[in-house]
Amino acid sequence: MNLSHRVSHVYKVVLVAMVLAAVFGMQCNGALAAQKHRIAWSHYTGWEPWAYAADSGILKKWADKYGIEIELVLVNDYVESINLYTGGQFDGCVMTNMDALTIPAVGGIDSTAVIVGDFSDGNDGIVVRNGTSVKDLKGRRVMLVELSVSHYLMARALEQSGLSERDVTTVNTSDADIAGLFLASKDPKAAVITWNPLLMQVRNAKGVNLVFDSSKIPGEIMDLMVVRTSAPDALKKALTGAWYETMAIMSGHSKTAKDAVQFMAKTAGGTEAEFRAQLRTTRMFYQAAEAVAFTKGPDVKKTMDYVRTFCFTHGLFGQGATSKDHVGVSFPDGSILGDPKNVKLRFEATYMEMAAGNAL
Repeated sequence: MNLSHRVSHVYKVVLVAMVLAAVFGMQCNGALAAQKHRIAWSHYTGWEPWAYAADSGILKKWADKYGIEIELVLVNDYVESINLYTGGQFDGCVMTNMDALTIPAVGGIDSTAVIVGDFSDGNDGIVVRNGTSVKDLKGRRVMLVELSVSHYLMARALEQSGLSERDVTTVNTSDADIAGLFLASKDPKAAVITWNPLLMQVRNAKGVNLVFDSSKIPGEIMDLMVVRTSAPDALKKALTGAWYETMAIMSGHSKTAKDAVQFMAKTAGGTEAEFRAQLRTTRMFYQAAEAVAFTKGPDVKKTMDYVRTFCFTHGLFGQGATSKDHVGVSFPDGSILGDPKNVKLRFEATYMEMAAGNAL
């Protein structure tokens, strides 16, 4: 056998093996690369647990379990966080039921509420200086994030007090600035509508009173984790698993539970006592089964009918909308409010049910 030929043959074999190994390695790396998903959140009592889930490693643990990567991103401006989600920069975002209907849904983004985390039970409120009732809003300028749940809360408060929006002047104010502007205002008739932790800041000021809050309309302001309906099951399962593991920790009585609440209080910008006070006005669904029962119950449909009526009458469905049926909303029992050919918001209990049954 010719040595040079032998060497040449071996070289070729080695070379082919190296090429195959490289190709195989590239394929393996491609297969193993976790799909990355970005989730936006903003400060609110019921959403602070997401920061703990990320910081404690719980979110990563569940993402790893389903072979994906989840990046949780804080966006300090609430409305902007939803706009960014609607614009395609995030796969999911925390938001209320009304904002889910008016921003992404009207924007054509088919979204699913995979987690109903809580409803506001006093966490949203109306505070006035030198006043004691909703009727004292008449003739005043009211700071709020226009066309948000604060606007909805105001409309419901005015309605229950025999007033209308024609009796007040709204001043659109970002949630990033609203507390500071109210506290700095010298207006003896200043009025503001906002949510916690901002609400606690403004209601503790001297000479002001809380004249209405969301406990007067229980269940109507829901706080959700919303993802694109087209998002993979892996993301929906990982988020749900991480959420209820976090709920189990923070609702316990161990040192870990206390540490978790202290962490959330810090990220919310307050003390542990203040944060616990905010939790008392947040109807948290610590157990997945509670959230499932609420989501599958009849009140959610009634609420969404109130909300879509408000949205349509305030022009939030856009100029092309001719009725409150413009956007379809689906529910776990398969029923639909609105246009069944234009369903853009879906209440889904599947993943919460899996959590309740320890099937995640």
